[in-house]
Amino acid sequence: MATERIAAPSSVLLPTAAVPSRELIWTGCYTADGGGRGIGIGALHAGTDGTLRWLGLAAAADSPSFLAVHSTFDVVYAVGEAARTVTAYRRSGDFGLEAAGRGWPAGDAACHVAVDPQGRFLVVACWGDGQVLLYELDHDGGITARFAAAASTLAGRPSRAHASLMLDDGRVMTTDLGHDLLRVWNYVPAQGLRLDHELALPRDSGPRHLVQHPGGSVLVVTEYSIEVAVVQRSPESGTFRLAGMVPATTAGALPGDSAAEIALAADGRHAYVGVRGSNRIGVLEVDAGGSVVRPVADVASGGDWPRHHLVRNGRLHVAHERSGDVVTYLLDPVTGLPGEAAGRVDLASPTALVPAADMPSPTR
Repeated sequence: MATERIAAPSSVLLPTAAVPSRELIWTGCYTADGGGRGIGIGALHAGTDGTLRWLGLAAAADSPSFLAVHSTFDVVYAVGEAARTVTAYRRSGDFGLEAAGRGWPAGDAACHVAVDPQGRFLVVACWGDGQVLLYELDHDGGITARFAAAASTLAGRPSRAHASLMLDDGRVMTTDLGHDLLRVWNYVPAQGLRLDHELALPRDSGPRHLVQHPGGSVLVVTEYSIEVAVVQRSPESGTFRLAGMVPATTAGALPGDSAAEIALAADGRHAYVGVRGSNRIGVLEVDAGGSVVRPVADVASGGDWPRHHLVRNGRLHVAHERSGDVVTYLLDPVTGLPGEAAGRVDLASPTALVPAADMPSPTR
């Protein structure tokens, strides 16, 4: 199928009918303060054929490099990576966003945000200084308080917190690139995160992003070693252990490579890992329990520096930070492999693709 290229104007909002939230994808980016060309949080429309269309700028913001959405309310949370902030935005109109109060202080290079499924809090990971920060939320998704979690300390090596995952048992797991650690936390209201236990991964592997399989295992992509760590929870103690490390690609790591995102297909049968440098997507098969993972194919990502990707409705959307585009692939329902590119949208310095909460469009 021919690839369609659609320009994304920097500030013009395209006229459109009200867009249902289930068809909206919010986009993060780097702006000038982060060395990028973006201007804020954007909005994409996912058509019935899975291809994307640029809607316009949802909210001007400084380097909103990662986003998360509230599970109940039409609220988007964005880190300001260079500004060291996290800000809540409420939906306004068809796809606009308005800041809901001030930006709250975060740590150096705040690079990831995730929201508790029950809407009680959000967690921000800061790559620059290793901080893990919890922000409590009020009854309609506003930020009300900030708590710093205990720091990871390891002599001679800087802590580099990079992501958090809300586990299915209510706990939180975070990654630390610098200390090669997974840290598991319990939430204590009005106090923040209390450390439950830690799990060390192989030295210099660099755990970056992570996802939980429906079977309970957590799959962690390692930025430096370009692998997927499979960690499993003991049914007796609840403690996680390392079950194995597998290559994230069939061809192995190439010079200049660094892994970025990991995402699962809806049925959990395949995982997808973005590899920057050689610009590949590693496709891996995953067994029903999520404990056995095997790389099956490497596919060209279709652009330069695949920083983030989203698997949604049988499509794979890949955001390329350096070439400034999002490329969409139709996934084979049996093999899980991406086919020929089905569409391409220009997007300045994209860093995140996050679906809007599945709820009716606002009337205000």
